[in-house]
Amino acid sequence: MEGLDGLKNLLQTPQRVVITTHHKPDGDALGSTLALYHHLKAAGHKVSVVSPTDYPEFLFWLPGEKDVINFEKQTDYSEYLVGDADVIFCLDFNKLHRINELGNVIEKSQAIRVLIDHHQEPDDFAQYKLHRVTASSTAELVYEFLVYLQGKESITKDIATCLYTGILTDTDRFRVSTTSPNVHRIVADLIEQGADHLYIYQQIYETFPEYKLRFFGFCISERMEIHPELRTGIIWVETADIKRFGIRTGDTEGLVNFPLQLGIVELAVIIIQRPDQVKMSFRSKGVVDVNALARDHFEGGGHRNAAGGKSKVNVQDTKRDLISILARRKNEIFKE
Repeated sequence: MEGLDGLKNLLQTPQRVVITTHHKPDGDALGSTLALYHHLKAAGHKVSVVSPTDYPEFLFWLPGEKDVINFEKQTDYSEYLVGDADVIFCLDFNKLHRINELGNVIEKSQAIRVLIDHHQEPDDFAQYKLHRVTASSTAELVYEFLVYLQGKESITKDIATCLYTGILTDTDRFRVSTTSPNVHRIVADLIEQGADHLYIYQQIYETFPEYKLRFFGFCISERMEIHPELRTGIIWVETADIKRFGIRTGDTEGLVNFPLQLGIVELAVIIIQRPDQVKMSFRSKGVVDVNALARDHFEGGGHRNAAGGKSKVNVQDTKRDLISILARRKNEIFKE
């Protein structure tokens, strides 16, 4: 917590606080945000959570979710809250452009900005930073921050539930390399504080609507290419596929991981046609650095084994470009 004593002192008195997170929040983004919301609210602060966009329905059950304000639907109110804030917490993103138009509003704010994040290469827009790329999740960092502020006894059942959700999802069920011994100690603490790990798992991974499961089957059967010579699996999704299955926000979550179940695949990519652009998600095993791949070629980034990007051309052209890049950089990417 080096360098955060000034922030801790500031939070000893009631403040007007806004907490926000990245575009299309996932389990870590919303879980860490709501955990901090519950803590600061209990400490006597006036707290608002503003999301840049909507988020998946499988997160609607999280404690406090109904208090989240969607910037796209309540723009004027969101701008008022940001303009009136004393402190703005920015969680699980490291560049203001990652939160769309809300980033412009926050950039103009006179509030003190606090960054809590674990992504690589953060921009310098916050007066206080809790940033560590080796952290499993932003939820792990928020846990440490809350303990620093008021000790483990401040972790209520609702806070524990939100933090466990963030860690569970961003470690891909405790399977990624950042799942350190300390992560397991933290989740043990969260369970002791009331997090029901079985219930949380069911809510996240076992509440699929039927159309989503059929969509996954369709994609694996009809929209997946395996390139053994590149140790790569690619899934692509066209606009017609989204309309056919009625796909909504968050419904493609987890689909990119399926090619990695093959022994020959070290890199998996999903390419999805969205209304305004093509979105890409990258996952990898071992030494394959998808953060560098997304950053260098697809205007994105993230972590070594999980990243996102985008493309200005259509799905098929993006797929061809990706294959060409992988063939050209094969020795570098796969460390041959």
